[in-house]
Amino acid sequence: MSDLNIMIVGVGGQGTLMASRLLGNVAMQLGYDVKVSEVHGMSQRGGSVVTYVKMGKKIYSPIIEKGEADIILAFEKLEALRWIDYLKQGGALILNDQQIDPMPVITGKAIYPESIIERFEDGGIRLFKVNGLQIAEECGNTKAVNVVLIGLLAATTSIDRDIWEKAMEQVIPQKVIEVNRKAFDKGYLLS
Repeated sequence: MSDLNIMIVGVGGQGTLMASRLLGNVAMQLGYDVKVSEVHGMSQRGGSVVTYVKMGKKIYSPIIEKGEADIILAFEKLEALRWIDYLKQGGALILNDQQIDPMPVITGKAIYPESIIERFEDGGIRLFKVNGLQIAEECGNTKAVNVVLIGLLAATTSIDRDIWEKAMEQVIPQKVIEVNRKAFDKGYLLS
């Protein structure tokens, strides 16, 4: 495998950090060098959260520069828009079609941008749009949105499904593993 650069973007409370731990676990199972770098805003209050996950034969820096991400896993539309310049031409944007208003929008100081998804269409990228929240609700837990997106990500890679499932067993708490298995399965089937 050549190096794989993945950015996970979202807001606090969406499970982006758990998703990065799961990706790191997958890389380690494959015997790859992996670097994970978390960049938090006001994550406890719904602020922007960005995680870089780099894996490959030998990784020297945990940082992904503009135009270097192979995949952006976006848990929220505005965060996808904010970070899209980091995706390389031909890269994949896995986008949860969810709007979470940031504080400036809530207070009336800003307006949430319109037509965000349309900005990504015909942009030289592979766009995978999913209503992760609805799928997670169908599985029994709205907090499983992150695993729906991970399931879709897993299906777009050449990494064996068994490795993803083993990583979930090691990272996700047992009390919620069944609902997360359902969420992963539904996401996996979306590709």
